[in-house]
Amino acid sequence: MTIRILLVDDHPLVRDGLRARLEAVPGFDVVAEAGSAAEALEAARLHAPGLVLMDINMRGTNGIEATGAFRAQFPEIAVLVLSMHDKQEYVSQAMAAGARGYVLKDAPGKDIVVAIETVMSGGIYYSAALAGQLVRAPAQDELTSREQEVLRHIANGESNKQIARELDLSVRTVETHRLNIKRKLGIEGQAELIKFAVQRARDL
Repeated sequence: MTIRILLVDDHPLVRDGLRARLEAVPGFDVVAEAGSAAEALEAARLHAPGLVLMDINMRGTNGIEATGAFRAQFPEIAVLVLSMHDKQEYVSQAMAAGARGYVLKDAPGKDIVVAIETVMSGGIYYSAALAGQLVRAPAQDELTSREQEVLRHIANGESNKQIARELDLSVRTVETHRLNIKRKLGIEGQAELIKFAVQRARDL
């Protein structure tokens, strides 16, 4: 099955390099390019890509804001961030905005291919260098055993009412646990919390 890709980067030379690399992969088809968020959204309407490879640093609307716009307007299109920034704050913001993965620009070419295949198969992908940071980050303030229980239930997609029923707690107490978990992990949005819970569930 062909994966239709939209490249979003405000540097034409970068897009040229990415196009050449990706179109050499069987099953990958770069259907359009864009140098800004506005161009990207218009290209998505015209070419119906399955995946957007999104840079963060762009004039005007940045890639994280553009990712949020894609989630709102084209929720069926997966967004994979390709960036030079390796700080956790960028990764967290991108994932909270709706990105399905985050790859560093200096990662091996094969990593981009694997990332695209993983995301299009329904998974979430991080460059290896970032994965280590994400695993270590919560160690600065460990979760309590009750917070870990709540996180497991969040990973199962349960609502606050369902979690409260399962753990024999009030809904307000569950909400408090959610807030404490987000504070300790440095997480802001609910979508980001769910993504983190799913990834960490097997370790808890």
